[in-house]
Amino acid sequence: MMAAFADDFREGVDINLGVGYVSEQTIPHHWIREALGEVIDRADEHKAPFNYGGPAGSANLVDAIERFYVKQRIGGCTAELLQGKRIVVGVSGATSLLEAISQVLPAGLVVTSDPLYYIYGDLLRRAGFTLLTVPEDAEGIDADRLEQKLGALGPEQRQISFFYVTTVSNPTCTIMTTARRRELVRIVGDLSTRLGRKVPLVLDAAYELLIHDPAVAKPDSALLYDTIGIAYELGTLSKILAPALRVGFMIGPDGPFLDAVVQNVSDTGFSAPLANQEIASRLLNEHVVEQVERVNAGYRRKATAMRASIEKHVGPFVCDIRGGQAGFYYYLTFDGIDTREGSPFFKTVTRTTGDPALDSGAETARQRVIYVPGEYCVHGDGDLVEVGRRQLRLSYGFEPLEQIERAVRIMGEAAAHVTSDAPTRGGA
Repeated sequence: MMAAFADDFREGVDINLGVGYVSEQTIPHHWIREALGEVIDRADEHKAPFNYGGPAGSANLVDAIERFYVKQRIGGCTAELLQGKRIVVGVSGATSLLEAISQVLPAGLVVTSDPLYYIYGDLLRRAGFTLLTVPEDAEGIDADRLEQKLGALGPEQRQISFFYVTTVSNPTCTIMTTARRRELVRIVGDLSTRLGRKVPLVLDAAYELLIHDPAVAKPDSALLYDTIGIAYELGTLSKILAPALRVGFMIGPDGPFLDAVVQNVSDTGFSAPLANQEIASRLLNEHVVEQVERVNAGYRRKATAMRASIEKHVGPFVCDIRGGQAGFYYYLTFDGIDTREGSPFFKTVTRTTGDPALDSGAETARQRVIYVPGEYCVHGDGDLVEVGRRQLRLSYGFEPLEQIERAVRIMGEAAAHVTSDAPTRGGA
């Protein structure tokens, strides 16, 4: 869908609310340039930065991540907690670590939330895994339904390979509470005891540093409640620094699992680009506090503005709005409007209805909008297939505010059009 849309995407005219790119305004170009110069000039601190590095990650970067977590009390982590953990850097961002997990753990059942991070869900299916999805509630993956589904498996629980849960959901941006994280660790711990083996609990914290609503208390890391060595947390610097640095990392108990991940990093590319790691270490040591504050202030402004646009233009047509407190997504559930690719609503906002009155005209009056349909975000064999047909994900990360306002207005006009006989007029 995205590839097809990109073929004739008109830069500066059409509006992409589907792509999960960060805002260009949040990337600290000047600090990156400064850090690169220091990496090149300070050979005593940064050894051979344009050569191969070690597969576990640059010592400078690992130390900087640990220092950042402890100094800023990320997830409540302390020096004592992290001294008992290992930090491993992926070969190419957090996504490479997710792919590594699919390579080093045996194919079987993966328990995850619904809606799910559909990109990883698709990868897991291609790798031979089967997904067992559990709907989320306002606090994250629903613990009661999780226990019910595990109980219903019976002896098939032995087929569970690992659990994968996003701490700030993609696509809904629901923030998993501390209580739910503690409960999740308990549930997976109890299962591990029953099975006589440690079942990995992989918590993807990609958006954890982007909890930008000041009314939301920052939740604890699940690592604080793991007493048997099953919890692994994935982090990334893509959302707060720059995706192109490709820095992702995993924190968890040392042992065969992380050894296998490190071996996968080595097999794939020897190591992550060392220069990028060294640049990231300097940014973490020197600018990260100011940078995180600046990034979150920017996304807070955009989230507030997009919420106002949604309520103004789309509010009468939706029955549920999630997100806007963290990350850069809103997840909408429409009341009786099909949002699937090829639906009248989709064709109207993408100007593919075949009706010249809707598809053509002045460019600014016929801007096209792309979003991620909910049908991609829910598990095709899960509990949410029906409602997923009326849902969609919108990103306020990449596009400027004026384009976001226009896009939501177009979507409101499209919703009015498909629910009445009146033609849609204008769009900007």
